[in-house]
Amino acid sequence: MIILGIDPGLRTTGFGVIEKHGSKLRYIASGTIKAGLEGALPPRLKIILAGVREVVATYGPDCAAIEKVFVNVNPQSTLLLGQARGAAICALVGADLDVAEYSPTQIKQSVVGSGKAAKAQVQDMVARLLKLPGLPGSDAADALGVAICHAHTYDTLALVGALAPQMALLRMKRGRLV
Repeated sequence: MIILGIDPGLRTTGFGVIEKHGSKLRYIASGTIKAGLEGALPPRLKIILAGVREVVATYGPDCAAIEKVFVNVNPQSTLLLGQARGAAICALVGADLDVAEYSPTQIKQSVVGSGKAAKAQVQDMVARLLKLPGLPGSDAADALGVAICHAHTYDTLALVGALAPQMALLRMKRGRLV
């Protein structure tokens, strides 16, 4: 399974592509989509949308995962980041990909083992887990971390999804018996 991870940003959106085969992870690619520091918002969102579409077309992922927006001290920044995230999600769902969403804490917990890990720790563990020759850039490392988090979580989500109908049936039977 090929997983595309996205770390959304209005200036720089990171992407990371990995392959999950059983419990093994293999690095495929990573990089950034630069939307620029200045300029009107709509053209920058267009760059993010087109960039994510290009990544999807190039690497053909089976699924995608994206980091959830965290609330900044500045609500305006949070809203702008949400729009960048929305552009990336539109590109992903437009390519008929299932999109999972993870909080920064979930990603850090999955990659480093601590939800309060520093960016440098995430970079280091991403490089170790994927056996990279050096450290990826911070945005690319964050995106690879999103993909790794999904790889670690995917099997559990699939199992829970498969069990959900049986659990609902069991709850219904118990409700009738009580």
